[in-house]
Amino acid sequence: MHILPDLFLTFAKIGVMTFGGGMAMLPILQREVVEKKNWATEDELGDYYAIGQCTPGIIAVNTATFVGQKQGGIAGGIVATLGVVFPSLIIITALAGLIAAFSHLTWVQHAFAGIRVCVCVLIFNTVLKLAKKAIVDWKAFLIFLAVVILSVFTDLSPVIFVLGAALLGILLKTLEVKKA
Repeated sequence: MHILPDLFLTFAKIGVMTFGGGMAMLPILQREVVEKKNWATEDELGDYYAIGQCTPGIIAVNTATFVGQKQGGIAGGIVATLGVVFPSLIIITALAGLIAAFSHLTWVQHAFAGIRVCVCVLIFNTVLKLAKKAIVDWKAFLIFLAVVILSVFTDLSPVIFVLGAALLGILLKTLEVKKA
């Protein structure tokens, strides 16, 4: 049962880093869940991100639920989810009044501009790490390229991209097996 407090505290620590939303938590999730706690592999975390992107809710919260359930069953999923959202509730409640009162100040606007840039870099670093693990052959690169091009030039839902990539992966792997 010692896993439940560990799940809550770990995901609460991740939840404190809410600036930039759920996507900004991805590099922290990767470091904590894969590198420090070994609760998931890089591949599993990539799968959790993909499924989390296709399901309702914030990707980091969905990922916390998946990891928590893997480590501690249903109770683990609930505790990890509560851990990741609890700091946000406290921080948002505290900041809501402050932001409304001080958002017109130039230095506050500049601070948030700097935070947004930082969040972009953190997300970009996570994308690079995931890409290095995911793009393992020409077929994976083909899927990657197709999704990048379609996501840049269309407004399709991420669900379409994930489902399409899954189907393309099945098709390419099936063709590969038939050739062998």
